[in-house]
This record gives sequence, C-alpha cells and structure tokens, in this order.
Amino acid sequence: MTQTGEFGEDLADFVRRVAELKHARSVPSDDLGTVLDAAIFELDHVADQLWPEYARLTGDARPGAATQEKERDPNRDRDKDEQRLLRAIFQRMPLPVALVDREAVVRRMNFAATGFTGVRAGYATGRPLTGFLLHADRVAFRSQTAAVARGEGDRSLTVHLQHSPAVPVRATLTALRTGAEPRTAVLVVLQPSQRSGQQPAGLAGPAPDLGEATRHAAQLDLADAMTSALLKAPAGDRTAVLDRAAEVLHGRFADWVIADEGAARPRRTKVLGPAGAPVADVLAQEPAACPLVVEAARGGAAALQVRPEDPDGFGRDASGAHVLVRAEVTSLLCVPLSRHAHGPVDGVLTLFRCGARLAFSMAEARAVDVMSRHIALAMRRGGAR
Repeated sequence: MTQTGEFGEDLADFVRRVAELKHARSVPSDDLGTVLDAAIFELDHVADQLWPEYARLTGDARPGAATQEKERDPNRDRDKDEQRLLRAIFQRMPLPVALVDREAVVRRMNFAATGFTGVRAGYATGRPLTGFLLHADRVAFRSQTAAVARGEGDRSLTVHLQHSPAVPVRATLTALRTGAEPRTAVLVVLQPSQRSGQQPAGLAGPAPDLGEATRHAAQLDLADAMTSALLKAPAGDRTAVLDRAAEVLHGRFADWVIADEGAARPRRTKVLGPAGAPVADVLAQEPAACPLVVEAARGGAAALQVRPEDPDGFGRDASGAHVLVRAEVTSLLCVPLSRHAHGPVDGVLTLFRCGARLAFSMAEARAVDVMSRHIALAMRRGGAR
C-alpha cells in the first residue's frame, strides 16, 4: 500500500472517530470526562501525526515511493506448522485475548475471551469489539486502538462490558505485526480491574443451561398470559388492547415496552420502563422521530438488534439525549402490529433489554412476531377500524 493510501485511510478513520465523538455528547455527565480525553487525544493526533504527514507527502512526492513500499515482507514465508502452533497457543491462553484491526474489528478471539465477554467467537469475528462495551467507553477504546495500530506505543484503559456493566475491566493494548497481514494488528488483553472486588460472570464459566424444554415452557407461559389479556380487553378499544399487551410483556420479558398506535402518523400510547427510568421523556417523544418505528410502520418489517451500534436508531428523548444510550439498551425488538404479512400496520411495539440481561434470541423474536399478529387481530375485534 502506498504512503498516500495509508494517509487516506488514517484520515478517513479520524473523520469516523470525530463523528462518534459528536454522538457521545449524550452520555451521562459522569462519563463526559472519558469523552473529553478522547477528543483531546484526537486533536493531538492531528497536530502530531496527520498534519506533518500531509506536509511531507505534498512537499516530497516521489513516483518511485509506491514501488519501494511493495517490497515483500520476509515474514510471509513463515513455516505453516509454526503458524498452526501459534494459533493453538493463542486459543489456549488462560487470559482473555482478542486480536483486532485498527478499527477495533475482531479478527480472532480465544476461548477465555469468549467466556469473559459472553460472546461466541464466531459471532464476534468481523464485528467491532466496541459493540460489547458500554456506549460511554466506545469512543475512547476506538481512539486508543487506532493509536496503537499507528505505532504510538502500548496503551491501557478501563472499560465496562455490557453484560457486566458494574465491573470495571482493564484493557491492555499492544501492537502486533503478523507475517500474513500487511497492516499492524492490535492485541487486546482483558482483565478485571484489581480495584474491583468482583469479576464478570463469564470468568466463572457459562451460566447453566436448563434446556430447550425450560425455555419453551417460559414462552408458552408468556403466550398464555398474552392470550388471556387480549381476550379480557374491551372489544373495539385499540388503546386498551395495546396497554394490556404492554403490561404482559413488561418485566417478565422486557425491561422497556413502548407502544405506538397507527402507521401513517403513529401516536405513542404506552411506555413502561424500569423503576426510576426516564419514562416520561420517552412517552413525550414523537414516534415519527424514531427511525426504527418509522421503518416498521412503513415496511412492516420487524427488527432484532443485539448491542445496537447506531445511537440514533430510536431517536432522542425530550432532553435531547439518545434513547438507546440513556436507557443502556443491549438488545431490542421492534415489531409491527399486522394481522398478516405485508398487510396494513395498526401500530408498532418496541421492546428493550438493558444491562446484564440476556439479549433477545431468534426464538424469542419469533414468539413476539406471533403475538404481534394476535394483538393486531384483537385491536380490530368488535368492528374497530
């Protein structure tokens, strides 16, 4: 890769990180210090790295530079048996270790790291490691990873995993140049902070699996409770039907339940959240300002997101803060209420899970999809339009 091409990638990375810093303004005030440190760090990067590099490229552009940089790395001829041995050592290391690129995207994750983060290696590969952290830590982690990949030295910072937000985790970053890769990778070692007397649940091994029968029974109980609530709802009262459905799902199935009635101009009718949560701010929000709600109402397509990356996905509340960030949402379901596929939409139901609670599964999403059709039928029962 030419020096000009590398500079272009560095500049594009910087622009993306600045955009993330703008979104990070809505994090809680206690976490703004971390965001400010990241912003100052990015400004230093422009002054110390990007500007001098730009001046050097524009002042001394040589046609033969690209050819010189294409010299073959002798490490590419490393013996294959040695590579397999190193991979085995990486996987069996007792410490949680992940290999990421300059944008913090996971390339490899060892067995200890999957247990520590609660994320399977196959799912994590190709996804940003920042997606498994709290929103307040993502910008700083991404900036420090980019700095290590640029060769600016090892770094260490404290982050918090979404599935154990109360436990501080020490992330140590070091540059690693593998023989088969043209760019420097970053090795991330995750350890519980020594100042914390706790440890993420993943270190003690995965939670016991009670079996598919238990999970299926829980879904049947939920479906039974929903059916009873819909049958008892007054016929023809669409709002009452939505309220009953939201009450069934709240707590036992989702931390937040948000009900919007209508499709062309949806109207928010019910918001249920955890104790002390900013329910009133979300209730006052205009549904048309929520991209996920608008998409579900127009296209009739359900959305299942785990560790949502876009903080604007559910818009902002009355205070101007991103709803997904303020509620610390780790997974969400946004389901249109329609009697049949591609039919008219009578409303939208949105469910949030937060903190350490397990993310919505595909099976749970399917169960909610079935219940959404029953809710839509009940809303039109008794001649309701």
